[in-house]
Amino acid sequence: MAFSDQSVIITGGSKGIGLSIARVFARKTNHPLVLIARNQQELTEAKEECIDEGASKVEILTLDITNEVKIGEVDFGKLNPGILINNAGSFLFKKLEDTSNEEFVSQFQINAAGAFNLTKAVLPDLRNSNRGLVVNISSVGALKGLKDSGAYSMSKHALLGYTRSLRKELTGSNIAVTAINLGQTYSTSWHEVDIDPKNLIDPEDVGRLIVSLSELSSRSVAEEITLMPQGGEVPPM
Repeated sequence: MAFSDQSVIITGGSKGIGLSIARVFARKTNHPLVLIARNQQELTEAKEECIDEGASKVEILTLDITNEVKIGEVDFGKLNPGILINNAGSFLFKKLEDTSNEEFVSQFQINAAGAFNLTKAVLPDLRNSNRGLVVNISSVGALKGLKDSGAYSMSKHALLGYTRSLRKELTGSNIAVTAINLGQTYSTSWHEVDIDPKNLIDPEDVGRLIVSLSELSSRSVAEEITLMPQGGEVPPM
């Protein structure tokens, strides 16, 4: 099967940045889409949106990416994956001294271990393809400390370290690995914040960027990309 006909798996694909990525792929490519999230109703609505945008085919999976057992029950080979976008994440805006152990562990499980779990499950099928691409949505918080969201920053440091290590392991294979370190990007996390969305990254720009990555020749890989708001960071970062 041609790479252009293989599916794009997007975690956190029911809303926010993940759904924006899916919409762009639906409009600009013929890739079938596989949307993964925990909320069935939101996934169903997201599927309808992607079909309206022109997606050739959309599958939805109600799945908790922190649950290794449930992930192991999915036959990803039947989905013919070519691209895996580990986008699902959680942002905790809380000082470290006020963060509970449960909150700290949860940030790591969702933002780092989830990508590890799903990539490990999908990797054998990507190896069996002519070409594969893994994109991990990281954060500028992986490149520095964040004083008001330290647990989040820690988890994104872990994700970036994982991505860099995976890239080294897969160098010379048919699978490219990219980390996108996002600055402040408009998503559901900002809905309760009094801020002009125009001061934040357009989430569809993330989708456009990944489509461009998928169009590179198999001879090239963008290992790491940092995407920032044109006007610079806004509070609280």
